Amino acid sequence: MGRAYQNRKESMAKTSDAKAKVYSKYGREIYVCAKAGGIDPDGNLSLRGMIERAKKDQVPSHVIEKAIDKAKGGGGEDFDTARYEGFGPGGCMVIVDCLTDNPNRTFGDVRQCFTKTKSKIGTQGTVSHMFDHSAIFVFSGDDEDAVLEALMTEDVDVADIESEDGKITVFAPNTEYAKAKSVLMSNFEGIDFDVDEIQFVPQNLSPVSADDLPMFEKFLDMLNDLDDVQNIYHNAES
Repeated sequence: MGRAYQNRKESMAKTSDAKAKVYSKYGREIYVCAKAGGIDPDGNLSLRGMIERAKKDQVPSHVIEKAIDKAKGGGGEDFDTARYEGFGPGGCMVIVDCLTDNPNRTFGDVRQCFTKTKSKIGTQGTVSHMFDHSAIFVFSGDDEDAVLEALMTEDVDVADIESEDGKITVFAPNTEYAKAKSVLMSNFEGIDFDVDEIQFVPQNLSPVSADDLPMFEKFLDMLNDLDDVQNIYHNAES
């Protein structure tokens, strides 16, 4: 199961323009997170995880602070979550998560990415039933039994746990994110998460042929260029 999850760092920006888009996306997520759950990272584990992830992806401190200050003020934009599903090039299944202040604009922009790459956007639930909505934690260690015992002692519903190359990967239902993270942090002092995210993990992978690969890459590039798109999940295997 574990190797199918997608680490954001794989698609990290290389140019200054692309980096600015990454900073903007993190800023928006941090703002929404802080506005929804409070500006104190100690009391808002989702915000704390988002800040830690942003720092690891080399987002400047001023971007993070500006987003939190904006949430503190109580004004600013009202962003809503939007999720689109469908089939990408080669028939792979795709989920696109967005934060938007204009759902009609965002839907039009996302739909254009599908139509221009001979893909098909569907309705809600079209493909999401073929993904597990999972909290994922990756950290250094090799004693997965100790990790599993700590989580089960606190009645955390663990979907899967793996140990490979000195790294432990824990999968839990997305609803168990805060509880699982709290248990891990309190039982393993100094724990440093390589991955600390909620993702859609595909239950099965779909190979993308060499003929479809250029169009699939174009499809991902077009979606990543949209400011409202926060995350893209797919089951493509190239």
